[in-house]
Amino acid sequence: MAPIEELAKIFKALSDPNRLAILQLIRRRCGRGCRVPADQEGNSVSAIAEEFDLALSTVSHHLKELRTAGLITCEKRGQWVHCAPNEEMLRSIEEFVGSA
Repeated sequence: MAPIEELAKIFKALSDPNRLAILQLIRRRCGRGCRVPADQEGNSVSAIAEEFDLALSTVSHHLKELRTAGLITCEKRGQWVHCAPNEEMLRSIEEFVGSA
């Protein structure tokens, strides 16, 4: 399980409804076990931004917050940046929530 300080950063990042929705979209598009962000064409920053009524810069900011909290990984290929969920961190959250 992740340290309490790390979990606090994660829950702070997830407290924003837009970030929560963005993470949900990335997870849905990627599915379980996705490890290489660049292999997920639907998870490029621009493709993610198309799904929300937000400016590209705002979506980029939310992605940065999710990445800083360790919830997603991002990889640049050429001019595109692709995102994938950090399954290890998501398991830490599940472990924390499921513990007594």
